[in-house]
Amino acid sequence: MNNEKLSIREKIGYSLGDLAANLVFQTLMTYLAYFYTDIYGLQPNDASIIILVVGLIAAFAFNPIMGAIADRTHTKWGKFRPWILWTAVPLGAVALLAFSTPDFDYKGKVIYAVITYTLLLMLYAANNLPYSALSGVITGDMGERNSISSYRFVAVMIAQFFVQVFMLPIIETAGGGDKAVGIEIVMTWLAIIGTIMLLITFFTTKERIVPKPEQKSSLKEDIGDLIKNKPWIIMLTLTTLVFITLALKGGSYVYYFENFVDETALTQFLQPILNFLSDIGMNFFGENPVSAGFGLFNAGGITFMIVGIMFSKKLADKYGKRDVFGVFLFLSTIFIILFYFIPATSVKLMFISQILHGFFYGITIPLLWAMIADVADFSEWKTNRRATAIIFSAMMVGLKGGLSIGSALLTAILGSYGYNAELAIQSESAIIGSKMLVSIYPAIPFLIGTGLLFFYEINKKFEVQIENDLKERRTK
Repeated sequence: MNNEKLSIREKIGYSLGDLAANLVFQTLMTYLAYFYTDIYGLQPNDASIIILVVGLIAAFAFNPIMGAIADRTHTKWGKFRPWILWTAVPLGAVALLAFSTPDFDYKGKVIYAVITYTLLLMLYAANNLPYSALSGVITGDMGERNSISSYRFVAVMIAQFFVQVFMLPIIETAGGGDKAVGIEIVMTWLAIIGTIMLLITFFTTKERIVPKPEQKSSLKEDIGDLIKNKPWIIMLTLTTLVFITLALKGGSYVYYFENFVDETALTQFLQPILNFLSDIGMNFFGENPVSAGFGLFNAGGITFMIVGIMFSKKLADKYGKRDVFGVFLFLSTIFIILFYFIPATSVKLMFISQILHGFFYGITIPLLWAMIADVADFSEWKTNRRATAIIFSAMMVGLKGGLSIGSALLTAILGSYGYNAELAIQSESAIIGSKMLVSIYPAIPFLIGTGLLFFYEINKKFEVQIENDLKERRTK
């Protein structure tokens, strides 16, 4: 049955795949720029070029190719699940290599970074694109899709919570103050854990929506369908904009806390919290107020993102994904802009703004991928041909493109404001740049994305029509 209800076991099993992938993805988004500039020792402009060029090649070459291959894969396990199995071990191994610091000269370091980052993005595409497409063939029931998206993105938040809250203090502790040693130790464990989770996803999920045997389409026809698909074009653009913002602000927080936030005010604000955590045996953050502040700041935002996710399904079921996404993306942007007006000493206000941003943005998180699955349904409804993976591959182009553009902008903007990783105290210009990178710059793509949704035609009424029409066709 295409529309049967999914067991909790299968929903959890599916969600573990995104937890595993996000141990890699969140590390890239949060630490790649910082790793290249402050741990690995690359100049900001060189790091920017590597992130941008390799990322865009991966986005526009690896993902479409992988989508076409996945749609044409035929095994006893289905189209998409086999890729999760085949790439589980290689992805973990290459993630470790990409965050290693071999003792090369500067030119050798640049070459090593290019090679390992390229391999990492290639394997990530081969793993995560089929994984994402799998959500479009596990069930054809819109309510179950909303449900599995909620499970999936709670898992994403768990990965994000670990990476953004605990990873920096753990890196410092594991390496005995040497961040290069610490990040290699942490990435080794993440590679092992992530591989196990991907294998669980493979063994606990099932593909139920199978294209009709008589359905045949060439790659040219699939691409032609995409170009004529207005909701797909909007979602591609929206995905790119969302991940530009996520990469910009997510990668900027560590610079923001190291360079802009007043350390005395931060210490005074954190002391009661750290004393309480220590009293209950939860002293995770060590003695460094910057890494402790960075971790707890992210913890507040992510905790309330998870709360927001819990409201997402009910709101989407009632009002439709498009309208809910647009409203709450706009509200979350307000609290990004607010960071521009917060003084360096107003630490409490920083934490409150992060919490409110996290809550409103959390409501949108499950909806993005559920909307992309709806676009695959819209394409099938319109053309009577289903090409799930290539539609998801286009969204992965947006994700990778957004990540690459955002991360490259981050290092380029830092360089333009005069940031120098070798200085203990940054220039006034670099400090201002750190503030702009968590406020004005990341707000712009979110605001553009909010406007785009006015042109996205799949509202609540249209969702129901597409679902019912496809059910009727599949029954026949």
